[in-house]
Amino acid sequence: MNEEKGVESFTLIYTSSSPEETQELGQTLGEILQRGDVICLFGDLGAGKTCFAQGVAWGAGFPQDDYISSPTFTLINEYAGKWPIYHLDFYRIKNPQELLDLGYEEYFFGQGIVVIEWADRVDGFLPAERLEVWLRRMNMMQREITITGIGDRYIDLMEKLVEEVTPEGEEKDQEEDIPYHA
Repeated sequence: MNEEKGVESFTLIYTSSSPEETQELGQTLGEILQRGDVICLFGDLGAGKTCFAQGVAWGAGFPQDDYISSPTFTLINEYAGKWPIYHLDFYRIKNPQELLDLGYEEYFFGQGIVVIEWADRVDGFLPAERLEVWLRRMNMMQREITITGIGDRYIDLMEKLVEEVTPEGEEKDQEEDIPYHA
């Protein structure tokens, strides 16, 4: 586990070889999310943020025969799952007042699952405890996905996620201060 500013964290580094694998990882995460969880997505254009969010929505109960879309122009899309799923995209946010006008607190601290694309644009407003997902394009198909749980709830969530993505028979222990690789 890593410690930053007195808040503990747990990191998983995962390599995805296709959009489907990225969706599968998101879906696995979505299946273990709870009401009130906040997932912050970071990455360049085309890194796979919406693809990952799609999987999260499927795992959280959104129909698998349906697709979510990036709410770039509307800022927020709401979907029905086992709990409400709020998909926020802050690519076009230019100043903090826009976030305040949006009523962000109802989403960030509400009763649904919140998935935020371009979370780096609203960093000062994000909950201290959250799940951060960094997607980095390695080549046309592969993505390095770094997931960090910050705070007790998200460390527990990360431990469950590692159990789910670790192939049977492989060691699941994480050494102190070393990210877990799957």
